Amino acid sequence: MKNYILQRLIYLVFLIWMVSVVTFIVIQLPPGDYLSTYISRLEQAGEDLTDQQVEQLRQQYGLDLPLYARYFRWIEQVIQGNFGFSFDWQQPVRDIIGERLVLTFSIAILSAIFTYSVAIPIGIYSATHQYSFGDYVVSIIGFIGLAIPNFMLALILLYIGFRQFGLNLTGLFSPDYLNAPWNWAKVGDLLLHLPIPIIVIGTGGTAGLIRVLRGTLLDELNKQYVITARSKGVSEVRLLFKYPVRVALNPIVSSLAWLFPSLVSGGTITAIVLGLPTAGPMLLRGLIAQDTFLTATLLMFVTILTVIGTTVSDILLVVVDPRIRMERAAN
Repeated sequence: MKNYILQRLIYLVFLIWMVSVVTFIVIQLPPGDYLSTYISRLEQAGEDLTDQQVEQLRQQYGLDLPLYARYFRWIEQVIQGNFGFSFDWQQPVRDIIGERLVLTFSIAILSAIFTYSVAIPIGIYSATHQYSFGDYVVSIIGFIGLAIPNFMLALILLYIGFRQFGLNLTGLFSPDYLNAPWNWAKVGDLLLHLPIPIIVIGTGGTAGLIRVLRGTLLDELNKQYVITARSKGVSEVRLLFKYPVRVALNPIVSSLAWLFPSLVSGGTITAIVLGLPTAGPMLLRGLIAQDTFLTATLLMFVTILTVIGTTVSDILLVVVDPRIRMERAAN
């Protein structure tokens, strides 16, 4: 197991480096750059820049350098922990993404806990009570959850909260704590605002995982080894959790590979609707403004989430599935 984890960590470092190269190149593919976007804004506001001023700005932002030189400059700053300079925000990237990344990771982890805590027991119940009233209710709710986009659910909750209870459910902080320094009172205010975004962001994943677990477990319960164990008098609870549930959890555990990044990138519209100060809206703004270093840094962190999710899911599969353990022991 130690060698396996070490091997995965080596792959992780190499993959992150490769993705940083590809990400930086892809960001440069659209025509123009941040400076051209900035000049267009000035022209719309009725201001003009001379060619000399444009050239000075190009040198100031390092846009006169070739692509490889800009990449190595960025990587050097990443190694130093600075992550470059944001053209759009006119601040170091490290200063503007720190709190947002912490909030993004916190919401992603809590949403994942909510998703699995709800999906696994409901999926097991639905599979073991096939065609019962509860199964039909769960199926209907699951289909509704899959059909309704998260941002639509967010709009519905915002409307109900404001219309019926006079509550503003947007954001993660009350106005009094929005720009306040971190203290226990601000943490408590954050905890009061977390349930709505966690439920909204986690709902879509929950509905999908319930359907996946139900189908996989139903298929497993019809296999011969389960029928044989039941005929030998093995109790239903022991029979269920000894192998069928553990095997049926494989696709659920594998979903960790895409769950975390999907909560960040896929929840961007939801974060905008709810007014969440997370990485998704900032990434969208950076892409529109062609803010190279900010966008590359955020995309790299999303990639890190993907790679970490894949690594964790691979390790958990070895723990959960006895067949994988036997294959690795045989090797």
